[in-house]
Amino acid sequence: MASFNKFQPFVENLAEKVFNLGSDTLKVLLTNSAPAAANGVKSDLTEISAGSGYTAGGATASISSSAQTSGTYKLVLGDVTITASGGSIGPFRYAVLYDDTAASDQLIGFWDYGSSITLADGESITVDFDASAGVLTIA
Repeated sequence: MASFNKFQPFVENLAEKVFNLGSDTLKVLLTNSAPAAANGVKSDLTEISAGSGYTAGGATASISSSAQTSGTYKLVLGDVTITASGGSIGPFRYAVLYDDTAASDQLIGFWDYGSSITLADGESITVDFDASAGVLTIA
């Protein structure tokens, strides 16, 4: 998977207590429109249409761990798998992580797959969050 790209407002939102990354509901949505680093909330993005196994708002990412060691915080999420069922999903190029608990669905970061993808009926994509390095670290 491509590397994590944080949205610029994420830093301020983190400092101003918008997020509780240890307990908030985090979701992954799919879009085919390039996110801008300055985007701050889900409504800044154009999500792909719901249907055929893709739910509006995206899939929930389970929090595996959220902890700091020696002054470095690491967020680890379980992988998210999206499967096309009864039709195709897409096209999409970007997977976007956002906080669904935050009042305005604030954005955290995104991954660029490099080109648009369409899942045919029965095909799946797994957003592979690195269990070792974590989704993000803050030092």
